[in-house]
Amino acid sequence: MDLDIVDLSRLQFAITALYHFLFVPLTIGLSIIVAIMETVYVMTGRTIWRDMTKFWGVLFGINFAMGVATGVVMEFQFGMNWSYYSHYVGDIFGAPLAIEGLMAFFLEATFVGLFFFGWDRMSKRGHLIATWLVALGSNFSALWILIANGWMQNPVGAVFNPQTMRMEVNDFFAVLTNPVAQAKFVHTVSAGYVTAAIFVLGVSAWYLLKGRHVHLAKRSMTVAASFGLAASLSVVVLGDESGYLSSEHQKMKLASIEAMWDTEPAPAAFTAIGIPDRAARETHYAVHIPWVMGLIGTRSLTTEIPGINDLVKNTEGYIRNGIEAYDALQSIRAARSDAEIPPAAKTTFEDKGASLGYALLLMRYVDDPRKATDEQIRQAAMDTVPPVGPLFWTFRVMVALGMFFIVLTGTFFYLSARHRLDAYPWLLKVAVLAIPLPWIAAECGWIVAELGRQPWIIEGVLPTAMAVSNLGATTLLLTICGFILIYTVLFVIEMKLMLKAIRKGPEHESEPHLRFYEPMIEKLARAR
Repeated sequence: MDLDIVDLSRLQFAITALYHFLFVPLTIGLSIIVAIMETVYVMTGRTIWRDMTKFWGVLFGINFAMGVATGVVMEFQFGMNWSYYSHYVGDIFGAPLAIEGLMAFFLEATFVGLFFFGWDRMSKRGHLIATWLVALGSNFSALWILIANGWMQNPVGAVFNPQTMRMEVNDFFAVLTNPVAQAKFVHTVSAGYVTAAIFVLGVSAWYLLKGRHVHLAKRSMTVAASFGLAASLSVVVLGDESGYLSSEHQKMKLASIEAMWDTEPAPAAFTAIGIPDRAARETHYAVHIPWVMGLIGTRSLTTEIPGINDLVKNTEGYIRNGIEAYDALQSIRAARSDAEIPPAAKTTFEDKGASLGYALLLMRYVDDPRKATDEQIRQAAMDTVPPVGPLFWTFRVMVALGMFFIVLTGTFFYLSARHRLDAYPWLLKVAVLAIPLPWIAAECGWIVAELGRQPWIIEGVLPTAMAVSNLGATTLLLTICGFILIYTVLFVIEMKLMLKAIRKGPEHESEPHLRFYEPMIEKLARAR
């Protein structure tokens, strides 16, 4: 396998995924915030809440459109760049994506039209139902995509068919209730809620600094601060759940995130900072916090978290079992009927077939895994260690930003309760500057999830190097350049449209006394 093709295919998918994920969190979070604002409008009848719903709804609509434009391409890549992957697991992976399109996307796309064009054609309650269905569709879309992605992290409810050489579903309910998928879903949507809350908080803070749309800005900040604080706290709790599940299903990822080279006595310490050194297999200048990693990873004080070195040794055993399974598979496939399958081969494959994917790691070094040398087995085992340095630091950036969001939203929640949102201009400036930070945290989280799974495209089942299409490097380079160009243009358009809408501000349909005083407040602010 040409590893350059593998790296280029991964790069192309990473670029399109990271671009697409710039729009997803804000869409998920803004849909809920807009629905909350319209709910208050229907309950109170105060038109300022209708102004807020329409204004933030416009920003949601711009972001939603760009998310659709960038997301459609990703599904086509499975057939273009990852054809063997699609053949190998299309029976499982395709079903959630199809359901996402039929159930979630069509629901969201249908009712988003009613949201924008139904204000004067529907009753208040009817329009509110449409708004909540848009929000439900946005979150359902994330659910089905993350069910598919969660299966890649923890492949349950499926078995390998030696005759078709494919993974096939044997328990679709297990795929739906996959604990890794459920944890990823709630963690991801909570991160989207935080992204939208910080966005609303920052834009509203900018209005307060400019003395514009003060009443709308303060109410928006109150919603964003309370919603954002709850979401920020839930991200921490749900992140803890993801860490616990990693200790069960993705031990190497957890050890690499911690740069934990050797197994430590329980409970393991959390490495706050350090400099991982893969060549020396140690972390220099490490600062440890006792017990924390043990509690997060095992929720006990007596259970060890295995280190990278021990996991590599265990992997060598899995590879040897996989070689036996591979040999048995060849005997099974050579038989012309079930009656001709050697009983020993059938028994071996039943016992050790779960390790077949580990034998495929050897295909990087030898065409037939059964001919692999001990040195090649050791090299293949070391390949299961993902890039430790990038994982170590992206995880810590994500955690640090998560703590900052709790402090920021908590501070504004307190100021909102005391009706002093505009008491500290420097704090408003911090809120404005914080707008891009949730996207950095979200991208870091996505990098940790996907980079930490390498070298597997399906954990323990199919190596990434085996999953790509037979494409030329020139073709991939041209498409990568094309995607970067097109997506950059779309991103620039998105930014211009969003900034234009923010500068323009909301349409004034508010109560008469607010329309009377707001221009005066703006003039005073400009004079000051």
